[in-house]
Amino acid sequence: MDWKHIHKIFFIGIGGIGMSALARYFKHLGKDVSGYDLTPTPLTEELLSEGIAICFDEDTEKLPENIDLVIYTPAVPDDNLLFSWYQSRNVPFLKRSEVLGILSEETFTIAIAGTHGKTSISAITAHLLKSSGLSVTALFGGISKNYGSNVILSKSPEYLLLEADEFDRSFLTLKPDIAVVSSIDEDHLDIYNNIDSLLDGFRKFTGGIRSGGVLIYQSKLKTKLMFDGKSISYSADKDADIYAKNITIENGYFVFDFVSDKMRIKNIKLHVPGLHYIENTLAAIAVGIHLGLNEKQIKEGVENFNGVERRFDTYLSGDVVYIDDYAHHPEEIRATIHAVRMLYPGRKIIGAFQPHLYSRTRDFANEFAAALSALDEVILLDIYPAREKPIPGVSSEMILKKISGKNKFLLDKAELIAYAGKLTNEIFLTLGAGDIGLLTEKIKNRLTT
Repeated sequence: MDWKHIHKIFFIGIGGIGMSALARYFKHLGKDVSGYDLTPTPLTEELLSEGIAICFDEDTEKLPENIDLVIYTPAVPDDNLLFSWYQSRNVPFLKRSEVLGILSEETFTIAIAGTHGKTSISAITAHLLKSSGLSVTALFGGISKNYGSNVILSKSPEYLLLEADEFDRSFLTLKPDIAVVSSIDEDHLDIYNNIDSLLDGFRKFTGGIRSGGVLIYQSKLKTKLMFDGKSISYSADKDADIYAKNITIENGYFVFDFVSDKMRIKNIKLHVPGLHYIENTLAAIAVGIHLGLNEKQIKEGVENFNGVERRFDTYLSGDVVYIDDYAHHPEEIRATIHAVRMLYPGRKIIGAFQPHLYSRTRDFANEFAAALSALDEVILLDIYPAREKPIPGVSSEMILKKISGKNKFLLDKAELIAYAGKLTNEIFLTLGAGDIGLLTEKIKNRLTT
């Protein structure tokens, strides 16, 4: 696509984490970027401070004229007035995933896929490449703590790193040179209906890898992906091309040795805990090795990576340990709780979970209950609907009833903040992909009063 003739771009749904990254990318290219979103957030405030105009209602009189391209997200309902207004003016529309597909055709692309771990692997990989001196532009689904942003921008990038989102089959637009697949667990059943359909989606994604490209995958996925091109497997266990060995916890850090047929790196220390994070790091290292990084670059890059916001963010207040995490799928919740148990053996763990989406709650109520039952005490908030309308009979109560144990209850947000003020020496978790993440500062303040 000839971007030289695209001067003014309008984003419908600009406040989303993925859309805002793309908006920043085009702003960096010198485009006149503006957009719409439903409500102001800290992220939209940042965009405004960067010179990106945003409207927060459907008043068409406020919309900029002479737009060359509208980029939209399916998260915004198609009955929004902005769609018809720009369509009536014959402005071309592209879905965000279509734009990413076009960009992937123009630059050597690294695409990170998987039902879990995409953002963490993307952020680690991009940092590893940038800190090693490679020219990379990267768009994340979260805020990298090293860069304070969801983008890394370069003037003339040699590499483009993108998250490959399976929702709405968006990742099928991508044509990567390197593809990573971290996991394939049932999710987005409103799109895929069943696991076989989801697997088919991932196989089509890996089938889009360019000639001469490589697939990097978690070793358990080999028979699921059925990929016959060049590939590299990774695992925290030994049964893979690259793996972790001698995993220990030292002074609150997970430490491991990296092993492959090409190199061995001893005593790599992670700032983010968990066996799942070790595997995320292995995937990033595999990309780095494939692109020619040496042992020193890899070890230094990994060890000075500070993580992603809302991925095991830890705050200490007296004897209370408060951890906030984005986990919103049963497998993610299970992995997070397991990491907490490894770090704090014998401590009482209380978890507050905000279910994300009515459909996901309906489809995985049993699995959520099983994962949350590993906590000593469970608090549930109401479901965060995101793009969905309520489904009759679906509520947090569905999960609550299935959780084993008696220490379980429902709270609203104000009650949760008040509850945090009563903690004395527990491990306290907040989990979920909704607006529970906006409560962290209030909870921290309550812990210290």
